Amino acid sequence: MALNIWWLVLVALGVLVVAVVIGVLLGLRARGREDARPAALVSRAERLRTLPSFRSSVNRRMALLSGILALGAVAVLLGGVVAARPMSAKTIQPTDTSRDIMLCLDVSGSMSDVDVEVLEVFLELLEGFEGERIGLTIFNSSPVQVFPLTDDYTFVEQQLQNVRRSFDYVDETPEHWVGTLNGPGASLIGDGLAACTMRFDHQDDERSRSVILATDNELAGASILTLEEAAGYAKSKGVQVYALNPVQGKDADVSAELTNAALLTGGQSYALRETTTVSDIITEIQKREATALKGQAQIVEVDTPNLWIALTLVCVLAFLVLVGRVRL
Repeated sequence: MALNIWWLVLVALGVLVVAVVIGVLLGLRARGREDARPAALVSRAERLRTLPSFRSSVNRRMALLSGILALGAVAVLLGGVVAARPMSAKTIQPTDTSRDIMLCLDVSGSMSDVDVEVLEVFLELLEGFEGERIGLTIFNSSPVQVFPLTDDYTFVEQQLQNVRRSFDYVDETPEHWVGTLNGPGASLIGDGLAACTMRFDHQDDERSRSVILATDNELAGASILTLEEAAGYAKSKGVQVYALNPVQGKDADVSAELTNAALLTGGQSYALRETTTVSDIITEIQKREATALKGQAQIVEVDTPNLWIALTLVCVLAFLVLVGRVRL
């Protein structure tokens, strides 16, 4: 056991010493006054003191007085221990029972007009999450991880806002260009989805994993994986894909391909501007059972005053009972 404010025990001990000294001084003073007074003459008083009943009564009273003093002293010391906040070490195993969600954003030229709107949707999604770990990966001709899975929502919001501001093109090299133009072609959706799927950690654990994919599915160039192959890879990893399509309804074939890829993984496809998009995606993701992820064991100090409080209450109660018996 450790005491968080150990010096309070010394304060309690000091109070006890001062009380004892004051009690002794008061007792000596009272005795001196009694000695100065003329004694009352009682016939045969010495015989009264030798009676067994008288001696037993005196001994009983002295024992009770000694008990009162002892219990008072112990109660003061225990009160000091309680005030000092007794603590003990406890090993905890934190668990994260949240879901893992990777935001996957197509930042190709054909998406420039709607990327800001998509990021605003992502920010709106953020408000509906409670404990989920979120990551962001952007892609064009090559994918880049903006930030890994984390439940630090303040950090997530800052990063999403930074990417959103990059579409104002106030910098010579916008942030969403960095690392996303390292290959031929543009909007390589299959490679982007596969890269997003690969960003999930703890592969050996059966986690609830989802990808929210925002793309218009307008492929320009030869990708390593087709969208269907990437969706099959996501399915093999237990990842569900929820697609946000900003041009759904304009090109039936393109929209159908994206919808089929999402359905293959057990997810769904949504038009970006539908009023139910955000609530529907959150609802669908949160229907999936979350799996506990154990964190690193930690040793923490916790308050453990219960025993000391109980002992203090017992001493105080016994003190009051004895005081009542002695009738001071």
